[in-house]
Amino acid sequence: MRQIVLGCLVLGLLAQAAPAFADEFKLVSNQRISCGRGFSAGKLNTATCRSFAYLFNVRSSEYFRCTVSLSMTRDTKEILNVQTDGGCVKKPRVFDTDSNYSFDAAETEPPNTNSFFGTGGYAVWASDNTAQKIRGCIIISSGLGSDVAKCLDMTFD
Repeated sequence: MRQIVLGCLVLGLLAQAAPAFADEFKLVSNQRISCGRGFSAGKLNTATCRSFAYLFNVRSSEYFRCTVSLSMTRDTKEILNVQTDGGCVKKPRVFDTDSNYSFDAAETEPPNTNSFFGTGGYAVWASDNTAQKIRGCIIISSGLGSDVAKCLDMTFD
């Protein structure tokens, strides 16, 4: 009987914790997509599209940078090949302590002739919902295989 009562208490606690856990992760609503085309010999045409999104832990300020890509190769008559890839990479916390945070992110423009840092980078903004505290971060590719990331706490005048 004691085990049944203990089991019911544990299930009750888990049921109460489930809604809090469900609200712990938020998808940032600022997704971007970029596409490019390539032409090869034999009238083959390849289109590649990539999109990024961010999943944010509102309690710890950790986030995941997620990407999905699709590449399609065709000739003048048919689709020859379609490939997809994607996944999420865990990034470090924006703030050191747990609280209740908001988050937004923006991707840089896709590479072009003015891009001298390779694939560009992204900006991250996070704010504490319980205090007047906001942090802005810029993350760019160094062109040497690693990223450079710097964050700055905003001051209020």
